[in-house]
Amino acid sequence: MNHEQMTARIADGQGFIAALDQSGGSTPKALRGYGVEDGEWSGDDEMFAAIHAMRSRVITAPCFGEGKVIGAILFEKTMDGTVDGKPTADALKDRGIVPFIKVDQGLADEANGAQMMKPLDKLDALLEKSVANGMFGTKMRSIIKSANPQGIADVVAQQFEVGNKIADAGLMPMLEPEYDITASDRAEGEDILLAEIKKGLDALPEDRQVMLKLSIPVRPGHYTTLTEHPRVLRVVALSGGYSTDEACEKLAKNPGMIASFSRGLLQDLRKDQSDEQFDGCLRSAIEKIASASAAG
Repeated sequence: MNHEQMTARIADGQGFIAALDQSGGSTPKALRGYGVEDGEWSGDDEMFAAIHAMRSRVITAPCFGEGKVIGAILFEKTMDGTVDGKPTADALKDRGIVPFIKVDQGLADEANGAQMMKPLDKLDALLEKSVANGMFGTKMRSIIKSANPQGIADVVAQQFEVGNKIADAGLMPMLEPEYDITASDRAEGEDILLAEIKKGLDALPEDRQVMLKLSIPVRPGHYTTLTEHPRVLRVVALSGGYSTDEACEKLAKNPGMIASFSRGLLQDLRKDQSDEQFDGCLRSAIEKIASASAAG
């Protein structure tokens, strides 16, 4: 797939985007969920080798390439690796799946009820490498924890600032100002978040688009205006800690949003499953998530 074909696949594809980008501190938890205990690996190299083996198994599972997964978000080391002897991005594109790369370097300390991204001092080199590897887009995450107007404005401003730099490098930025689903004032905060995102979108040049990755809103349909905005290629939803069933039930009530789940996709997969069992569990999750994405 060339860039134009990947843009069309993301804009119009019926399905969802798989989040396979656990990194750093989240990797041991992901491995434990898969049935790999901490004592089975030693040091970062073995840890990342174990998570790459899991991701490779997902990517090569028969059900993963049957058209319902239209994109996949990767961690840098996954992009650097190979799947079935091919660079990971090429292996995905061969299956009709558009590759994205996680580019943030973690979260800063909380301020004004939010955690912005740490300074992205490795961004330029990562963008150059990502373009060379044939990636289509990027993803970067901040977290909003309360309806603090200043904190929300700061998070969104940073996302758009970095997003413009990513777009200048020739990649599609996926902005992810996640709203903590446990926040008691989330409905109020999502009103503020929507207004700030619209402000950022309206300031973009006419020929520029971004993607948005957002928590499933408290009020169904809250982000419908974003799905219809001419500067937005696609709006995707994160599972945010919900189980697969909860996330799918809530997503189905939101027109125009499709899933970009991690836990909701991978939660029932185990290392000791046979290939048939593994594909069956993954297939069940894929079908459920794709159905919820289509319902919206």
